[in-house]
Amino acid sequence: MTDKAWDGRFSQHTDIGVERFTASIAVDQRLYPYDLAGSSAHCRMLAKQGIINPEEAILLEQGLEEIRHEFEAKSFQFDDRLEDIHMHIEARLLEKVGTVAHKLHTARSRNDQVALDIRMYLREAVIGLISGLTTLRMNLVALAEAHVKTVMPGYTHLQRAQPVLFGHHLMAYYEMFSRDVERLQQCLVRINVMPLGSAALAGTTYPIDRDFVARLLDFPVVSANSIDAVSDRDFIIEFLSAASLCMVHFSRFSEELVLWSSAEFAFIELPDAYATGSSIMPQKKNPDVPELVRGKAGRVFGALIALLTIMKSLPLAYNRDLQEDKQPLFDAVDTLSSCVDIYNRLLPHLNIIEETMYRATQQGYLNATDLADYLTGKGMPFREAHGCAGKTVAFALSRGKELQELTLKELKSFSALIDEDIFDVLTVERMIDRRISAGGTATANVMAAIQTAKEHLQDMAGTDQGKNDAKKLP
Repeated sequence: MTDKAWDGRFSQHTDIGVERFTASIAVDQRLYPYDLAGSSAHCRMLAKQGIINPEEAILLEQGLEEIRHEFEAKSFQFDDRLEDIHMHIEARLLEKVGTVAHKLHTARSRNDQVALDIRMYLREAVIGLISGLTTLRMNLVALAEAHVKTVMPGYTHLQRAQPVLFGHHLMAYYEMFSRDVERLQQCLVRINVMPLGSAALAGTTYPIDRDFVARLLDFPVVSANSIDAVSDRDFIIEFLSAASLCMVHFSRFSEELVLWSSAEFAFIELPDAYATGSSIMPQKKNPDVPELVRGKAGRVFGALIALLTIMKSLPLAYNRDLQEDKQPLFDAVDTLSSCVDIYNRLLPHLNIIEETMYRATQQGYLNATDLADYLTGKGMPFREAHGCAGKTVAFALSRGKELQELTLKELKSFSALIDEDIFDVLTVERMIDRRISAGGTATANVMAAIQTAKEHLQDMAGTDQGKNDAKKLP
């Protein structure tokens, strides 16, 4: 157990403090299923190519399978002296099958082995995140459809600006999370490259078949350059960048949920099961879930900065600095996954207070732009109409009234173009349904956007089901 793979070169045993400092097993032990799968595929390839004999391959595969069962039963024993997951599995295989275990490392290095493990881990994680974000988008669409006629104030500078449909507002987040899915799908293309067979950095002298291993491990392509393959972590940085953008969107959504659930807004109420109370103030109901999601964005941003910093000055090829890539990567995956999961749980249970939202559209002169548009439609240049509407707002402010509360006589004092039909124009319903430009908040637009989204999500579900069905075929 104390022997090192490199002991032949050294005259002293590794200091116990160095063993503790350099060990990564506490972090990288979660890579065990990918390390075992990669080892099994490598073993099959060695046998196929005649590098080891069939009997040795059978013995090695049986040993690997027994080790898998130990991991799954949580009976596998860890030791810092063995450093990482690769050496743990190799040492345990030696105990199980004897010296033939040493043949498994033929034509590979821990450098290409760890690159393979991380790619396989991240591939699975990204597929899971895409699935979770697809469910999240379904939940957003369902909530938007349920509130396709619910009106609320739209904001700029956190000031009431113009009325919009609540469904339209929710569909803005659908668009954001859709872009996140697209980025993850594009990232997946560059993750899904098979590095095994690059060995330490220069390739190997053995007649290996990398394409065979790639097929066994479901990789569409193999890496083109052995030096790049063992030192590349671009795919991790790209993922963390996409994850950071996704957390920006979660953080923005969380901020709105925090605001909307406050007494000052009272647009929504969080279910009791997704809120907490105060240890001293009995009346409090705190929006801890969205607050925590908002706060967790910083952890994912930090992971991205950590990887950029690790990589920024590394010479080719592999350097031990790269051992530090896993902890921020794992934490970012775990953090983003937990945020996706908790929002998928929360969204179907949000209580939308439609009456408060509607009342908020009746105050704050949200129809001022529509007054200007009305005058423009009557022939007045828009800039002049804008000024006229502004003066009307100032007058209404001085009288403590909203625009729709002014009399026709008061309105006409600002322009003779104003007539009785102005009062229909200034209603919330007319303001919304006149926003007919593509992507606007008109009810017909929002309903069409929801239908398009539902069809897209159904197509995605059909594609995923097709993939699952295909995997079941003999």
